[in-house]
Formats: sequence, C-alpha cells, structure tokens
Amino acid sequence: MMRFLRMKPGHGEIVLAEGDVEILADEERLVAEFRAQLEVGMWAAVPETTANGRRAARMVRAFDEIPRDAERVIFFPRAAGGR
Repeated sequence: MMRFLRMKPGHGEIVLAEGDVEILADEERLVAEFRAQLEVGMWAAVPETTANGRRAARMVRAFDEIPRDAERVIFFPRAAGGR
C-alpha cells in the first residue's frame, strides 16, 4: 500500500491518496494525483533509511522513480524566496 501525504504547516501530514500499485485502477489514481501535485508546484520525496540507520529522503520527479515498495511519498511546497 502506497500513501501520498502532503505536508501542511501547522497541521502535519494530510493524506491525499492511497492505493496498491499492483492494482491498475489504484496505480492510475496515484499517477494522476502525483502529476496534479507537481503541476501545482509541489516537490515530492520518498523517505528512506540509510545503511547506518539514519533517516533520509530521495527527491523524485516522475512516478516511475518511486520504488514499487515505497510506503509513502511526501509532497511539500517549494521554498519561497528571491531570484
């Protein structure tokens, strides 16, 4: 089961979508939500645990970059700022 979460300041994580990538209808819904989040300017990351046990995240820009066994994909806004 893969879960898409959006970070919302002051609210924590909000579930956007979830589904089983082995079920075609679920995968299509996840792909559509992934694209929708990127279209509104969100960044996406897949949480990972490194070999030494530290927590990290890998940025992804396309649905096929997400490992099939990933449990979560976290969307967050790009940092605002100057040029």
